[in-house]
Amino acid sequence: MVYMNSNKDIDMDRLHKQFAFIKEIDKEKEIIRQTPLADGSRKENDAEHAWHMAIMTMLLSEYSNEKIDKYRTMEMLLIHDLVEVYSGDTYCYDEAGKETQRQRELEAADKLFGMLPEDQGRYMRELWDEFEAEETAEARFARSMDCIQPAMLNHSSGGLSWLEHGIAVSQVFGRNKNTAKGSEVLWNYSKENFIRKSVEAGHLIGDMEF
Repeated sequence: MVYMNSNKDIDMDRLHKQFAFIKEIDKEKEIIRQTPLADGSRKENDAEHAWHMAIMTMLLSEYSNEKIDKYRTMEMLLIHDLVEVYSGDTYCYDEAGKETQRQRELEAADKLFGMLPEDQGRYMRELWDEFEAEETAEARFARSMDCIQPAMLNHSSGGLSWLEHGIAVSQVFGRNKNTAKGSEVLWNYSKENFIRKSVEAGHLIGDMEF
């Protein structure tokens, strides 16, 4: 079946696939992360996490080490965790979960992006793969946002998830080992204003000097 509009015929099979995907990714709102909201009232979900980082990129892209396509970076951040509607969220400090994370997410990406019309599915998969590889300026900045946002929220909430899981500053530094590759300015800001202050407040185990 096709519908007519003033410009062209509408491919209804394509439109059905697009809406099926749009409905399916609503499940992202149900994926609860370990990171709390800034006020500590509850933990954020994946959709909130993605929205927050897209806004951060709008505001903070001027601090990227390299010139970036801001729109592409925002797209990358908006879709980078969509696969978790099938794979589930893997806490960044869950070493056992990380052993199977890559395979679970690859299978989820095949399934989820395969729902879309071929051209759009290919584009989203390329964005997802680019984020995972961290080989472009956009991916490096996106990864920086993905590490700085949780640090900010943990600091703002009094270290809720760090305290809950007994996280040490050495683990946070390990998680952020590539953050400066996207933005040295924002990594230094996060280190001094979120991480160091959390250690000083007793909200993060200070097991190393920095």
